[in-house]
Amino acid sequence: MPIDLRWIDILDILIVSVLVYYVFVWLQGTRAIPLIRGVVLLVLVYIFGRLLGLYTINWLFDKFAAVIAVMLVILFQPELRRTLERLGRGRLFGRLIFSQAPQGGKYVRHIIKAAEQLSNSKTGALIVLERLTGLTEYLESGVRIDGLLSAELLISIFEPRSPLHDGAVILQGERLLAASCLLPISESRLLDKRLGTRHRAAVGISEISDALVIVLSEKTGTISIAENGYLTRFLTKDMLEEKLFSLYKVEKPKFELFSWKNAKK
Repeated sequence: MPIDLRWIDILDILIVSVLVYYVFVWLQGTRAIPLIRGVVLLVLVYIFGRLLGLYTINWLFDKFAAVIAVMLVILFQPELRRTLERLGRGRLFGRLIFSQAPQGGKYVRHIIKAAEQLSNSKTGALIVLERLTGLTEYLESGVRIDGLLSAELLISIFEPRSPLHDGAVILQGERLLAASCLLPISESRLLDKRLGTRHRAAVGISEISDALVIVLSEKTGTISIAENGYLTRFLTKDMLEEKLFSLYKVEKPKFELFSWKNAKK
């Protein structure tokens, strides 16, 4: 039997495909990804329950379907609200279309140069490198900058007399999105009790996201990295370079870019 496919049907399919594509692109930049995985797992359990005739599982899903739907709306409420706000301002699709991948080598060199000078001057700093997990809710707690990343910009923000030196800066690719951002404080008992709020905030954000956080101590100039809820302290220049260049999968330069004094304990 021939299929009567009209041009309006093709347009309908294209519009739906574009919307689905942008939804998936948007979700890559939010904390909703773990929730989506959980939803997919529940759907798979439901499908297998139907196919295999698992009556208890089917009964539970039938009885609690409405409750699960309400829970999903509550869990996704922050992401839904921000998406609707961006859509109303006409910024959602523009940001998705015109966003570009960072130039890894240049990006890393700016961070290393800033870390060198901040360490030598014993200036405290908290630099958050956003990866797959979106940090929009923490961006909103700070001052939006959305400027091109440079070592000079980072250094000027963390100068003690700067009004933005308290809190963290959040980087996304080549963009410095915001400064003076408030981060969650880790309550881990494994951390050294002598560590201050800056280090605990670095561990805190790394516990709930895949962000890499660089911390510089204002007392000793020591460089530390927080990742996956763990804090690695007393990094040398080579260790920091190796970590950042491997993170962005770019080739480490074969010549010395900056002078560096080993971080003092």
